Amino acid sequence: MTFDIRLTGRAKAVVEETLPGLVAGMVASGLTAGDPTLWGAAAEDEASRRLGWLQAVSVSRPLVPEIEALRAELVAAGLTRVVLAGMGGSSLAPEVIAQTAGVPLLILDSTAPGQVLSAIDGDPETGGLDRTVLVVSSKSGSTVETDSARRAFEAAFRDVGIDPVQRIVVVTDPGSPLEESAREAGYRVFTADPTVGGRYSALTAFGLVPAGLAGVDISELLDEADATLLEVAIDSPENPALVLASAIAAGTPRRDKLGLVSDGTHIVGLPDWIEQLVAESTGKGGTGILPVVLLPVSPELDTRPADLQVVRFVDEAGRFHLFERHDDEVLVSGSLGAQFIVWEYATAIAGRILGIDPFDQPDVESAKTATRGLLESRPETSAPAFTADGVEVRVSDPALATGGTVAAALDALWQRVPADGYVAVQAYVDRQSLPQLQGLRELIAADSGRPTTFGWGPRFLHSTGQYHKGGPANGVFVQILESTDVDLEIPGRPFTFGQLIAAQAAGDAAVLAAHGRPVLTITLTDPQPEVLALFEAAQ
Repeated sequence: MTFDIRLTGRAKAVVEETLPGLVAGMVASGLTAGDPTLWGAAAEDEASRRLGWLQAVSVSRPLVPEIEALRAELVAAGLTRVVLAGMGGSSLAPEVIAQTAGVPLLILDSTAPGQVLSAIDGDPETGGLDRTVLVVSSKSGSTVETDSARRAFEAAFRDVGIDPVQRIVVVTDPGSPLEESAREAGYRVFTADPTVGGRYSALTAFGLVPAGLAGVDISELLDEADATLLEVAIDSPENPALVLASAIAAGTPRRDKLGLVSDGTHIVGLPDWIEQLVAESTGKGGTGILPVVLLPVSPELDTRPADLQVVRFVDEAGRFHLFERHDDEVLVSGSLGAQFIVWEYATAIAGRILGIDPFDQPDVESAKTATRGLLESRPETSAPAFTADGVEVRVSDPALATGGTVAAALDALWQRVPADGYVAVQAYVDRQSLPQLQGLRELIAADSGRPTTFGWGPRFLHSTGQYHKGGPANGVFVQILESTDVDLEIPGRPFTFGQLIAAQAAGDAAVLAAHGRPVLTITLTDPQPEVLALFEAAQ
């Protein structure tokens, strides 16, 4: 077995009840054969155009020598710093691949101007522009964050006398606007199968090109995935994808929060990739599975909410290094390639169990539309409901601001969380200068008493953003923004990176509020000292 899954507690009973129907319905073999009818008539058309990931391993094999040859060419030229500009599936898979392999790959999936400038400038350890290759990765070819990063890097290269053609590699779908413009400019272009959705693209050019150029052994990754294909194709109770899908999507009542716990020692960052895959695939039509990325010491593992199913990643020996007992959990182990295959299969099968189309994302565009409208109209920023110790607070409902302090506003927001609800923290900041903000998740989970997610904006808009709007209407939202004097022009655009990230935050808040989701927006006007005040308020 290349992937091992073990069940304890309620999950075991749920799986034993669900598996016979999946096996008798020949769901695994049907999926492997690319049967688009598995998700019902309404989803058939979309599914028929979104199953290319089933052949990703074999289709991607010819890419390996091409990627390896390009890497050798770049290294020979002294170009050893690889930066990836991409969002969602275009960045999350390469990130976990590189982190797990221990290979440096800088991910630029932010419009925070300070973070963009840092990516351009580099550092003494990895080098600056003189050693940099930029991989521009976008399926649609029109992703605003990726396009903006490309424009900024092109200008930076030219400013120091470097021809961007020598430094930019493009990954996109055939026929996209990006492919056309990239080939016209003379860039090196890799295209991927257009029948593979972004979140299922880990084993396509979108995952392999940036990781391979950074130095990962991508042939080994494909071997790991290939060795797992037979296991997930068989209509058997031992099929790990059927077992996993049953554990995360079935049961009455269903546990619709998925706690993902990793010790980070054998596969690094996998929960972040799973978060996008599962949330965007299932969060629609008022239902879904909400992934919650947890630490081994997160509050949810003590309180164990009744609607939280914990999946714990263990090593091949079945150990999780910080604990000995794992009551009422799902334990999984396997190589990274095996994890990609099993989770993709399981997520698609979970869509069938939930009765939804796992391949569309009907609510993702709403925030983008709102952002475009704000960039075009440039309205004045609304006055805060109140300011406390320099921290500006804005609310979707005036009742949230009656206490006049950040702590009181947070407490008022927690009162809006239903018994089956969740809290989402969204940080639209330069995460390289404020990495400690991620620790706020633990405090808020303890203070609110409910499962809590954390997302860096605008990155999460391409993952959990779909669930926030299309999933169950039981979330409350904390936005964290920063005021900064740092900004950067976007060549050829009538707005800056600072204006773009502000519009993305405001646009998403407006769409959430229009969906009836309570939103509390906290702006740090002097970020470094005010982070401490925010942590105190969250306690």
